[in-house]
Amino acid sequence: MKEKQRLRQQFSQARRTLAKSLWQANSQRLCHHLCQWPQFQQAQTVLAYFSIRQEPDLTSLFALPKVWGFPRCQGLHLTWHRWQPGEPLQQGAYGILEPLAEADLILPSTVDLLLIPALAVDDRGYRLGYGGGYYDRLLAQPDWHKIRTLGVLFASARVPHLPTDPWDIPLTVLVTEEGIVMGDNN
Repeated sequence: MKEKQRLRQQFSQARRTLAKSLWQANSQRLCHHLCQWPQFQQAQTVLAYFSIRQEPDLTSLFALPKVWGFPRCQGLHLTWHRWQPGEPLQQGAYGILEPLAEADLILPSTVDLLLIPALAVDDRGYRLGYGGGYYDRLLAQPDWHKIRTLGVLFASARVPHLPTDPWDIPLTVLVTEEGIVMGDNN
């Protein structure tokens, strides 16, 4: 576990040192590639995230005509709620913006695509997150396990190999500012 913590610090620091202009440009390029991907174009219900700590910024996508869902931290678990631009948000756990608790819940049976932020991802699709285990717990549930997962990260955070634990679940596909780079991307 110490190795994962060291890598979290390394990748967090590298992302924080990105010039704001490069972060914005890479985020826009990433969003452009995502918009060109047929599976994203066909997806009706997409679960996403609000960027923190210079994660790739997906804000430009949220005006697209899709049902958008965003997480709320409820104890050790994520619940997903519908949100559209202009609706209120509140600051939740870890300082992350969240839809209000009364926003409509999104059931896994309606989800086409889950966009997951990552500090790093390896060539096998294993993700390094912040260490809370929220996405691993979510994806371990039978109703969520079959949903296509798309890791969202900058190309500099792709590595050949990351240490894994038995509960880690690999992502289906990755998107970076260089394009869709892994998985069922045809």
